[in-house]
Amino acid sequence: MRPGQLTAILAQVVGLIHIGGYCCYQGTFHLSKFAFIIHPLDISDVARKYKFTTVLPKAVVEWMLHYIPVKTVSHITGIQSPTGAHTEGWFIGCPLTADQLKNGDPDKCTRKIIQAGRIAEELGADIVGLGAFTSIVGDAGHTVARELNIGVTTGNSYTVATALEGALTAVRMLGRDPAHCTATILGATGSVGRVAAKMLSPQVARTVLNARSAGPVEELAAQLGADGNDAHAETDIDAALREADIVIAVTSAVEAVVHPAMLKAGAVVCDVARPRDVSRRVAQQRQDVLVIEGGAVRVPGQVDFGFNFGFPPGESYACMAETMILALEGKCEDYSLGRDIHIEQVQEIAQLADKHGFELAGFRSFERKVTEEGIARVREAAQAADRP
Repeated sequence: MRPGQLTAILAQVVGLIHIGGYCCYQGTFHLSKFAFIIHPLDISDVARKYKFTTVLPKAVVEWMLHYIPVKTVSHITGIQSPTGAHTEGWFIGCPLTADQLKNGDPDKCTRKIIQAGRIAEELGADIVGLGAFTSIVGDAGHTVARELNIGVTTGNSYTVATALEGALTAVRMLGRDPAHCTATILGATGSVGRVAAKMLSPQVARTVLNARSAGPVEELAAQLGADGNDAHAETDIDAALREADIVIAVTSAVEAVVHPAMLKAGAVVCDVARPRDVSRRVAQQRQDVLVIEGGAVRVPGQVDFGFNFGFPPGESYACMAETMILALEGKCEDYSLGRDIHIEQVQEIAQLADKHGFELAGFRSFERKVTEEGIARVREAAQAADRP
């Protein structure tokens, strides 16, 4: 029996559930710990660690990565909830790029991820998070979860919660009412895109759902329409973006799919994908468009990640944060797995995040903080573009 299952059974029998960040394991309660699996997004990330790879062809570097062992990257300390609960964890490196994880042999990739999960078990983690493209390989975490004796999550539930909160807040800061806006979801049939569409559609005037395959996205549009939402399917990304006031970008593309000419003036683009869906040229060339990174979260306490993943001190991706939140809550069980996340789960993790002191860390765009002055400049540029 897995630790999370035992905790759930005890909860039902005697009400001992997720108290003070403690998790039940082999009949005793102990402080919950976590691990989070990270990987290089592309070979440029590999070059930061192994300088000599800069002179090698991509194919050679990717071949070499298959022979680099999975290993612990850093020890994470200092996470302290206002409830008094605290936790610690580890980053574990899976040496495969996003392209390899997406397009490589799913069985081989899954075995590598399972190896990382077993290191998490050996370190004493009670739950492990699947970061970036490790969360989409194969069946999106189910096989990994079956092979491990600890809880597994992709972090996608909190990713959805923070992306929607950030996008709607940004739209209002630009002086727009979301209820009068058109929203486009890129990657609408993925696990994050699907639930984002379901939650966002009732809050906007019109929703455009974009994915590469017509059948699944048309089915999703029909489901939303049956619930009384104005939802439309569109496989052409240019057409999907043409009238979008709000864009939630959550594709699994390995290269940018959103470029400057595609967007209307005043659009808010929340880029949740890693690697990025939005070209850096959008920020450089479109002063009338606001691009924000989805899921930048401030972690409670004095967290030390022991590893620089490009965020300011004390901040993390939402998917990382979900793993921490579940550890603090002692909810050491499988959570955001598969490609069908439920709205109730997104709402629950958002409530737990509030309870434990996690919050949006303002807005960031291409590694830079977005200031109120910057937002005001976008608003003014968008208004100028709309004038005849």
